[in-house]
Amino acid sequence: QSKNFIDQPYLETTARVDTLVIPDRIYLSILITEADTKGKTSVEKLENKMADKLKTLGIDIEKQLTLTDLGSNFKKYFLRKVDVQKDKEYTLLVHDALTAGKVLMGLESIGISNVNLTKMEYSGLEKLKINLRQRAVVAAKIQGEAMVVPLDQKLGHALFISDLNTGVQNRMTDRMVRVQMSKESDVDQPIEIEFEKIKIESTVNVKFAIL
Repeated sequence: QSKNFIDQPYLETTARVDTLVIPDRIYLSILITEADTKGKTSVEKLENKMADKLKTLGIDIEKQLTLTDLGSNFKKYFLRKVDVQKDKEYTLLVHDALTAGKVLMGLESIGISNVNLTKMEYSGLEKLKINLRQRAVVAAKIQGEAMVVPLDQKLGHALFISDLNTGVQNRMTDRMVRVQMSKESDVDQPIEIEFEKIKIESTVNVKFAIL
């Protein structure tokens, strides 16, 4: 039978490291509905106004804006015999809080206020995960070396390494984002938004031989 590492002296230690990063992939949900204008303005006109406004803000609508949902209130139509009021939902990707503030302010200025912050991500997540795992293993080795010093022994090579947890600890709150236009000026001014940093952590378990 092959010798199991448990049959030899070993030290087991667990280490955790973490870091905070600023999200650079911010997703905004934009709902355009005829109900907001009581059917006076069509969805098509509203979305054209939205597209024009986003372009003036430097948004590449072909790459950053996608149609999420297209729906109509058919239940209301059949029950009340009124015209169908359409709505469309878009997802907009921006890369920083300043741009998000400009978008919120700009859309509010043209009567679109149903904007919701749905998701925040960090684009370099996978590379950062690898770096954190490496740092956690180094931390585990330092801990292990310190633990065997009082025993006048030395830490040997690693017998077992387990990635217990490497991921994002990000708390999102579901709340509607609404913007108040300045009463002193008709010019769109970017509002100050500071998104909570994303916490990324890694925890590893390492078993070292004791010499």
